[in-house]
Formats: sequence, C-alpha cells, structure tokens
Amino acid sequence: MATTTTVTASVLFQIGTGRRRHVMTPRVPVSHRPRSTTIMSSSESYDRANEVKRFDESKVGVKGLVDSGITTIPSFFVHPPETLADLKPETRTGSGSEIIPVIDLSGADSGSNRRSDVVDEMRRAASTFGFFQIVNHGVPLEVLDRTMASMKGFHEQPTEIKARVYRRDIGTGVSYMSNVDLYHSKAASWRDTIQIRLGPKLADLDEIPEICRNEVIEWDQEIKQLGERLMGLLCEGLGVENGRLKDLTCLEGRVVVAHYYPCCPQPDLTVGLAYHTDPGVLTVVQQDHVGGLQVKYGGGWLDVKPIPGALVINIGDLLQIISNEEYKSAEHRVLANSYHEPRVSMAVFCSPGNRDDVYGPLPELTSPEKPAIYRQFTLTDFMTRFFKKELDCKSLTNYYKM
Repeated sequence: MATTTTVTASVLFQIGTGRRRHVMTPRVPVSHRPRSTTIMSSSESYDRANEVKRFDESKVGVKGLVDSGITTIPSFFVHPPETLADLKPETRTGSGSEIIPVIDLSGADSGSNRRSDVVDEMRRAASTFGFFQIVNHGVPLEVLDRTMASMKGFHEQPTEIKARVYRRDIGTGVSYMSNVDLYHSKAASWRDTIQIRLGPKLADLDEIPEICRNEVIEWDQEIKQLGERLMGLLCEGLGVENGRLKDLTCLEGRVVVAHYYPCCPQPDLTVGLAYHTDPGVLTVVQQDHVGGLQVKYGGGWLDVKPIPGALVINIGDLLQIISNEEYKSAEHRVLANSYHEPRVSMAVFCSPGNRDDVYGPLPELTSPEKPAIYRQFTLTDFMTRFFKKELDCKSLTNYYKM
C-alpha cells in the first residue's frame, strides 16, 4: 500500500511500494516546457530542517520525487539568487576560446618517444585547468559500458530495493543517499548517489548490490592500473621520482561513486552538483552522453563535453597541497538535468590509504625561494573536515595554508 509523505507545504509525492505516476514527455529541455510558478512556501509554514529530515527518512531520493510526477521542486532544492544568476544561458557554455585539454595516452609508456610529450601536456593541463580528458587510456570500452549500465540499473531499481543500502554511514563500505552534504548545505542538489569503498579494503561483498557487484570489482582492477600510470606521469611532470605518489599510498584509498541526475522539472532553480573541488589526490570520471559537467576557468564556466570512450581526470585538493601548488585543484559543477533522459556519471576518488600519516608539500618541491605554502596535517583530520562542511570551492585548501 502506498504511503503519502509531505515534502513541502505545497508539494506531495508518493513513496512506498505502490504504483507511481510517471510523466512521459519528449526529449526536449525542461526549460522549454510550462512550469509551475509555485517556488517557496511561506516562511511561517516552512520548516526546512524538518522537510530535509523527512525527505531523507523517506529514502526515495530525487528519482522517487520525479517518479511521483511532481512539477515543482521542493523548496530546500532551490538555490540562492547569487548561485542561480550564474546559471544564465549566456554563461552556461563558458567564456573565451579555451577548451578542456584532451590527452592521447597511446605511446606514453616508459622509454617511448612520446612519453616526454605526454608528460608535458599533462603537466600544463594540471597546472592550468586542473581538468583534462584522456583517450586511448587502455581501459576496454566494454568495461566502461558494462559498469555504467550496471550503475544506471542500480538507480532505476524500485525504491524498496535501493532502500536496503540507503544510509549516510559508509561503515560497511556501501552507502546510497541523496546529497552527501544534505544536512550542511544551503540548498540540496538534484541527484542521487551510491558510493562503494574499493580500497584499502574492499567493501563487504554482500553489501555491494548484486546488480553492479561484478562490474565494480572489474572496474577497480582497471582503475588501479590506470591510476598508477597517471600518477607516474604527473610525478615526472613535477620533476620528482616516478613512484613518489605511489610511495605515499595515494592510490590505495579508492571510493567509486555513481551519480544519477533525473530530469528536473525546474532546472533553472537548482543544480545537479554544486560547484566545489574534490578533496583527494586524483579523480577519474566517466560521464555519459547527456552532458552538464562544467569546470571553472578564467572567471567563466567551460563545458566538459562528453567524448565517447574518454575519461575525465581532475586534480584534487590534496595533490594541490602535495605539489605545493604546482598543480591546481579545479572548481567544477554539474547543471541540473533539463532532459527527460537521466544523466549518469561515475567517479573514482583516489586518496592515500594511510589515514594517520602526515601530509603536506613534498620537501623536493620547497626551497628558500619557494617555501611550503601549506602546513602539515593527518589525512584523518583533512577528510573529517571535508565531510563536516558544505561542498564548496577552496575552503579546505585555504584552511591549511601557512
């Protein structure tokens, strides 16, 4: 029997195991469709904390809201005017003539003639954009396709199946939720997420949903090889030993997340993922064909246009610190999905595996002429601080500056 839960004073949605009303529309941007003018309930009747808690405890996620047939997004998803002003059509495609670098890794193995060229391309991309795409990376396309399809399949299962792993604690290594910073952010973003710990210790196998279990394990094997290769190239770009990042266990702490961005009925009032930087060393992203990922560069936002078979690489805050700002972590965001077709993306976050070790700028990269920009800290302190704040831009790196 279906249960009705109120999300805001003006929006009702259906949850539970009963039938849901699906809205079937052509694949056209939502911004071209009629919209409800109801945005916010009155301040007297609206209790944001209570509505956020009620939404979280329903375990339906954003997809459940969409499946219920809502035409107005709940008030706690509406972002402040200063954020929405930056989403105007004229800024959605970025500014300037720059494009996100695309680096061909073919022939980049040790001893090859192209390796020095690839190292130089990667060094320039990591020190300017902090974002680049790689092609001919060695990961079989069928592995990419299988893993992406399995993650999409997870998110499109009935709510009662997904609810078994709906939790904010990742103690078992598996957690499905909507918005990791739901209780800390000024406004929620229009997406659901499953995250699975890959290392140093793989999540409990029984906890990994069967629909994506084998695919996740296979994907992790590929990521370990690719990650080691990328970190070696980035080390050479810094002028340090090829295995320096590997020695710091920078590939051992791995978490894969799969974001699901269903169609948003009011995409001009919210975002898919608020602008932020990633906390770790390196992030490997696979995006589908729908698009929406943007990176900030030169004061504007550039689209990271999907390339079939390519992977997106972005530098994290920790690598910015370790490199003493030779490399830059990149602010990025995802626009709310304005198409009826859902957007799906996967990201593997690579971080050190030793949480109690001390990290800071590499001694090889500091000198009297260029002293350390950041103080030292443990990874436990670093990650605890990240997860206790709202996703935002450079507040984490700024906190550790000397």
